[in-house]
Amino acid sequence: MWWLAVAMLEPVADEAPEDLVRHIVRTTGIPPAVAARVVSDVMGYFVETAEEYVLRRHGELQAQGVPNARIWPRLRDELDVRPVAAPPLSERQLRRIVYG
Repeated sequence: MWWLAVAMLEPVADEAPEDLVRHIVRTTGIPPAVAARVVSDVMGYFVETAEEYVLRRHGELQAQGVPNARIWPRLRDELDVRPVAAPPLSERQLRRIVYG
């Protein structure tokens, strides 16, 4: 069900701050529509909850053939450096997010 977590990351273009979009256009030279999409994607990244992140990353890592024994410590390490701090999660809590 990791694909549901990915689908939940909807763009938030309606909420993209116009001053930020203008800044991106001015500093990069990319078209306004592309800048708005970039801002929307970045904002979507930052609103992803720890649970959504764990579900998405677990699915990505499993698809790459990484065994769960290596996934759990990796997810804990990744959550430690997320831009929006996630609460500390044990391996058991990570497993419960994925498997219920």
